[in-house]
Amino acid sequence: MNVSLAPLPPLPRALAQPGLSGSGRRHRIGYHEIDTVALRHFNELLQYLDLNVMPLDRDRLASAARELVDQPHAGRAPDCITQRMRRAAAIDWMVGDPDWETLPTTEVAASLLVDYMRHNDKRRTLIPNALPVVGRLDDAIVVETIWPSVGPEVRDYVDFCHVRRVEANLAGDAPAYNCNRQNWQQAARAERDWVAHCERVGAQSYIAGDPVSRFRVN
Repeated sequence: MNVSLAPLPPLPRALAQPGLSGSGRRHRIGYHEIDTVALRHFNELLQYLDLNVMPLDRDRLASAARELVDQPHAGRAPDCITQRMRRAAAIDWMVGDPDWETLPTTEVAASLLVDYMRHNDKRRTLIPNALPVVGRLDDAIVVETIWPSVGPEVRDYVDFCHVRRVEANLAGDAPAYNCNRQNWQQAARAERDWVAHCERVGAQSYIAGDPVSRFRVN
Protein backbone atom coordinates (compact mmCIF):
# COMPACT_ATOMS: atom_id res chain seq x y z
CA MET A 1 0.00 0.00 0.00
CA ASN A 2 1.68 3.17 -1.22
CA VAL A 3 0.57 5.68 1.39
CA SER A 4 2.66 8.18 3.33
CA LEU A 5 1.94 8.42 7.05
CA ALA A 6 4.62 11.07 7.55
CA PRO A 7 3.87 14.82 7.41
CA LEU A 8 2.93 15.88 3.89
CA PRO A 9 3.72 18.99 1.83
CA PRO A 10 1.29 21.72 2.89
CA LEU A 11 -1.74 22.72 0.86
CA PRO A 12 -1.74 26.22 -0.68
CA ARG A 13 -1.36 29.07 1.79
CA ALA A 14 -4.32 30.87 0.23
CA LEU A 15 -6.70 28.36 1.85
CA ALA A 16 -5.87 29.79 5.26
CA GLN A 17 -5.99 33.46 4.22
CA PRO A 18 -8.97 35.79 3.84
CA GLY A 19 -10.22 36.37 0.30
CA LEU A 20 -9.99 39.58 -1.64
CA SER A 21 -12.73 42.16 -1.45
CA GLY A 22 -14.63 44.11 -4.07
CA SER A 23 -14.73 43.43 -7.81
CA GLY A 24 -11.31 41.76 -7.75
CA ARG A 25 -12.64 38.62 -6.13
CA ARG A 26 -11.81 35.50 -8.13
CA HIS A 27 -14.57 33.05 -8.92
CA ARG A 28 -13.08 30.77 -11.59
CA ILE A 29 -10.53 27.96 -11.63
CA GLY A 30 -9.24 27.90 -15.16
CA TYR A 31 -12.33 27.50 -17.35
CA HIS A 32 -14.44 26.28 -14.42
CA GLU A 33 -16.89 28.65 -12.75
CA ILE A 34 -17.06 27.80 -9.05
CA ASP A 35 -20.69 26.93 -8.34
CA THR A 36 -22.04 28.62 -5.21
CA VAL A 37 -24.40 25.72 -4.41
CA ALA A 38 -21.57 23.19 -4.69
CA LEU A 39 -19.42 25.44 -2.50
CA ARG A 40 -22.14 25.64 0.14
CA HIS A 41 -22.47 21.83 0.21
CA PHE A 42 -18.69 21.54 0.41
CA ASN A 43 -18.46 23.91 3.38
CA GLU A 44 -21.29 22.04 5.11
CA LEU A 45 -19.33 18.81 4.68
CA LEU A 46 -16.13 20.34 6.05
CA GLN A 47 -17.86 21.82 9.06
CA TYR A 48 -19.64 18.53 9.77
CA LEU A 49 -16.24 16.84 9.80
CA ASP A 50 -14.56 19.58 11.85
CA LEU A 51 -16.46 22.44 13.46
CA ASN A 52 -13.26 24.49 13.68
CA VAL A 53 -12.72 24.61 9.91
CA MET A 54 -13.07 28.08 8.44
CA PRO A 55 -15.58 28.07 5.53
CA LEU A 56 -14.08 28.63 2.09
CA ASP A 57 -15.19 31.34 -0.30
CA ARG A 58 -14.73 31.31 -4.06
CA ASP A 59 -11.83 33.75 -3.94
CA ARG A 60 -9.76 31.68 -1.50
CA LEU A 61 -10.40 28.50 -3.46
CA ALA A 62 -9.55 30.11 -6.81
CA SER A 63 -6.45 31.74 -5.32
CA ALA A 64 -5.29 28.39 -3.92
CA ALA A 65 -5.74 26.75 -7.31
CA ARG A 66 -3.86 29.57 -8.99
CA GLU A 67 -1.05 29.17 -6.47
CA LEU A 68 -0.66 25.52 -7.50
CA VAL A 69 -1.01 26.13 -11.24
CA ASP A 70 1.75 28.77 -11.11
CA GLN A 71 4.20 26.24 -9.68
CA PRO A 72 6.31 24.06 -12.05
CA HIS A 73 4.56 20.67 -12.15
CA ALA A 74 4.73 19.86 -15.88
CA GLY A 75 0.94 19.68 -15.99
CA ARG A 76 0.72 17.07 -13.23
CA ALA A 77 -0.93 17.30 -9.85
CA PRO A 78 1.52 18.60 -7.20
CA ASP A 79 2.77 16.40 -4.38
CA CYS A 80 0.52 18.11 -1.83
CA ILE A 81 -2.47 16.72 -3.74
CA THR A 82 -0.98 13.41 -4.92
CA GLN A 83 0.10 12.34 -1.43
CA ARG A 84 -3.31 13.14 0.04
CA MET A 85 -5.02 11.20 -2.73
CA ARG A 86 -2.92 8.18 -1.75
CA ARG A 87 -4.23 8.61 1.77
CA ALA A 88 -7.74 8.84 0.33
CA ALA A 89 -7.17 5.56 -1.53
CA ALA A 90 -6.03 3.90 1.71
CA ILE A 91 -9.18 5.17 3.45
CA ASP A 92 -11.30 3.79 0.60
CA TRP A 93 -9.60 0.37 0.87
CA MET A 94 -10.02 0.40 4.64
CA VAL A 95 -13.75 1.14 4.48
CA GLY A 96 -14.31 -1.53 1.83
CA ASP A 97 -12.13 -4.27 3.37
CA PRO A 98 -14.40 -7.06 4.67
CA ASP A 99 -11.64 -8.28 7.02
CA TRP A 100 -11.32 -4.91 8.80
CA GLU A 101 -13.91 -3.54 11.19
CA THR A 102 -13.49 0.23 11.11
CA LEU A 103 -14.09 1.92 14.45
CA PRO A 104 -17.47 3.69 14.61
CA THR A 105 -15.73 6.92 15.61
CA THR A 106 -13.93 7.09 12.25
CA GLU A 107 -16.24 5.13 9.94
CA VAL A 108 -18.64 8.03 9.36
CA ALA A 109 -15.93 10.52 8.39
CA ALA A 110 -14.15 7.97 6.20
CA SER A 111 -17.39 7.02 4.44
CA LEU A 112 -18.25 10.67 3.80
CA LEU A 113 -14.88 11.19 2.13
CA VAL A 114 -15.34 8.12 -0.08
CA ASP A 115 -18.88 9.22 -0.98
CA TYR A 116 -17.70 12.71 -1.91
CA MET A 117 -14.88 11.45 -4.13
CA ARG A 118 -17.26 9.12 -6.01
CA HIS A 119 -20.10 11.60 -6.42
CA ASN A 120 -20.90 12.55 -10.02
CA ASP A 121 -23.45 15.27 -9.29
CA LYS A 122 -21.98 18.49 -10.71
CA ARG A 123 -23.96 20.53 -8.22
CA ARG A 124 -22.21 18.76 -5.35
CA THR A 125 -18.72 18.32 -6.83
CA LEU A 126 -16.79 21.51 -6.25
CA ILE A 127 -13.95 21.02 -8.76
CA PRO A 128 -14.16 18.72 -11.82
CA ASN A 129 -11.66 15.89 -11.50
CA ALA A 130 -10.64 16.36 -15.14
CA LEU A 131 -9.39 19.88 -14.48
CA PRO A 132 -5.58 19.86 -15.06
CA VAL A 133 -3.28 20.06 -12.01
CA VAL A 134 -5.95 21.02 -9.45
CA GLY A 135 -8.85 18.69 -10.31
CA ARG A 136 -8.43 16.86 -7.00
CA LEU A 137 -7.79 19.88 -4.81
CA ASP A 138 -11.24 19.67 -3.20
CA ASP A 139 -10.71 15.97 -2.40
CA ALA A 140 -7.32 16.81 -0.88
CA ILE A 141 -8.94 19.46 1.32
CA VAL A 142 -11.43 16.89 2.66
CA VAL A 143 -8.58 14.44 3.35
CA GLU A 144 -6.69 17.17 5.20
CA THR A 145 -9.80 17.94 7.28
CA ILE A 146 -10.49 14.38 8.42
CA TRP A 147 -6.91 13.11 8.77
CA PRO A 148 -6.47 14.11 12.45
CA SER A 149 -9.41 11.86 13.36
CA VAL A 150 -9.01 9.12 10.72
CA GLY A 151 -5.21 9.00 10.50
CA PRO A 152 -4.61 6.76 13.56
CA GLU A 153 -7.13 4.25 12.21
CA VAL A 154 -5.40 4.23 8.81
CA ARG A 155 -2.05 3.61 10.52
CA ASP A 156 -3.55 0.57 12.26
CA TYR A 157 -5.07 -0.63 9.00
CA VAL A 158 -1.74 -0.35 7.15
CA ASP A 159 -0.09 -2.48 9.86
CA PHE A 160 -3.00 -4.93 9.67
CA CYS A 161 -2.46 -5.32 5.91
CA HIS A 162 1.24 -6.00 6.55
CA VAL A 163 0.44 -8.69 9.13
CA ARG A 164 -2.13 -10.24 6.83
CA ARG A 165 0.40 -10.50 3.99
CA VAL A 166 3.05 -12.00 6.27
CA GLU A 167 0.66 -14.57 7.71
CA ALA A 168 -0.62 -15.50 4.25
CA ASN A 169 2.94 -16.07 3.02
CA LEU A 170 3.76 -18.19 6.08
CA ALA A 171 0.63 -20.27 5.60
CA GLY A 172 1.57 -21.22 2.03
CA ASP A 173 -0.72 -24.05 0.95
CA ALA A 174 -2.22 -24.37 4.42
CA PRO A 175 -5.79 -23.17 5.06
CA ALA A 176 -6.13 -19.41 4.74
CA TYR A 177 -5.24 -17.42 7.86
CA ASN A 178 -8.34 -15.84 9.40
CA CYS A 179 -7.01 -12.31 9.72
CA ASN A 180 -9.40 -9.84 11.29
CA ARG A 181 -9.10 -6.87 13.61
CA GLN A 182 -9.21 -8.99 16.76
CA ASN A 183 -6.48 -11.36 15.55
CA TRP A 184 -4.36 -8.41 14.44
CA GLN A 185 -4.70 -6.81 17.88
CA GLN A 186 -3.59 -10.06 19.52
CA ALA A 187 -0.60 -10.29 17.18
CA ALA A 188 0.29 -6.64 17.84
CA ARG A 189 0.16 -7.20 21.63
CA ALA A 190 2.33 -10.32 21.30
CA GLU A 191 4.86 -8.38 19.25
CA ARG A 192 4.94 -5.52 21.78
CA ASP A 193 5.42 -8.03 24.62
CA TRP A 194 8.26 -9.72 22.72
CA VAL A 195 10.01 -6.40 22.03
CA ALA A 196 9.65 -5.42 25.69
CA HIS A 197 11.07 -8.81 26.75
CA CYS A 198 14.07 -8.38 24.44
CA GLU A 199 14.70 -4.91 25.82
CA ARG A 200 14.58 -6.21 29.40
CA VAL A 201 16.95 -9.07 28.60
CA GLY A 202 19.32 -6.70 26.88
CA ALA A 203 19.51 -4.59 30.01
CA GLN A 204 20.08 -7.56 32.31
CA SER A 205 22.50 -10.44 32.69
CA TYR A 206 21.80 -14.12 33.26
CA ILE A 207 25.06 -14.39 35.27
CA ALA A 208 24.71 -13.73 38.99
CA GLY A 209 27.22 -11.71 40.92
CA ASP A 210 30.24 -9.88 39.52
CA PRO A 211 30.82 -11.27 36.00
CA VAL A 212 34.37 -9.88 35.93
CA SER A 213 35.44 -12.04 38.88
CA ARG A 214 34.31 -15.20 37.08
CA PHE A 215 36.62 -14.78 34.15
CA ARG A 216 40.28 -14.56 35.07
CA VAL A 217 43.42 -15.41 33.11
CA ASN A 218 46.06 -17.01 35.25
